[in-house]
Amino acid sequence: MTFKNPIGLAAGYDKDAVAVRGLAALGFGHVEVGTVTPMPQPGNPRPRVFRLPEEEAVINRMGFPGNGSAYMVRFLQGRQRRMGLFRSVLGTSSRNQQPAKPNRPNQVVLGVNIGRNKSTPNEEAVLDYLALLQIFAPHADYLAINISSPNTVGLRQLQGRAALEGLLAQLDIQRRMEEKKLEKRVPLLVKLAPDLSGEELDDAVDVILGTHMDGIIATNTTLARDGLTSRHRDETGGLSGGPLRVRSEAVLSHLVKQVDGKIPIVSVGGIMNSEDARRRIDLGATLIQVYTGLVYQGPGLVKKILAE
Repeated sequence: MTFKNPIGLAAGYDKDAVAVRGLAALGFGHVEVGTVTPMPQPGNPRPRVFRLPEEEAVINRMGFPGNGSAYMVRFLQGRQRRMGLFRSVLGTSSRNQQPAKPNRPNQVVLGVNIGRNKSTPNEEAVLDYLALLQIFAPHADYLAINISSPNTVGLRQLQGRAALEGLLAQLDIQRRMEEKKLEKRVPLLVKLAPDLSGEELDDAVDVILGTHMDGIIATNTTLARDGLTSRHRDETGGLSGGPLRVRSEAVLSHLVKQVDGKIPIVSVGGIMNSEDARRRIDLGATLIQVYTGLVYQGPGLVKKILAE
């Protein structure tokens, strides 16, 4: 795939894909929408988002609120018809033959981040992910499998070796069926938490490589609260922004070593300025994503990073 630049918008902002065209105008090379769930759900009770300006951080416990997959598909179908903004990456029916034809380099790559509904038990989570893969394979340039949000009870348990292998193996089978039907590549990336131990990260990498996934997104928000002084520090939920920087960089460095160039890694978490962005690329990230940096630096952050 061809990206016009390495900077993307992380999932969580445009949960229903209603603002992709406007977000693309900020200068992103890719935009990741979602997390989308099969059925609509309200998310967790409010208040559920807290600014920690002393640390340039945010704590959220949103819980995948959104209008569901059918709602998002309508927006993506309408946008594709009206604007021609996105172009699927076409390839052969066999993933092991010729590489996919690249998308036009002046276009924004669209990722769709998928997750299970709150009411779906982990034992049945694969059904939600399989359904979402089939729904969005025709509309997305890549799919991101979210098993690392701390705000859906039990979701992170899917990162364990046995559960992860069971999930990703079935998704890979379904992905190959969709590729044959659509005659296009359907890249799958897995989004991991920053709170995994080194051993847990190694297990995840083994499974991700063994099930033929196409990339890793590292990292989601953290449950850690090291060194925070804000009055909101004890709020439950995932912490993002400046305090996540060191932890996310450490996970990136570990993954780069373990992956050894076999698949790309997208780095996200604590990227607040151009120095942070450059350091992630230097550490081995193929792409980066921002979110909380936009809260504190404004929408000009993307073009500022590119310029610097």
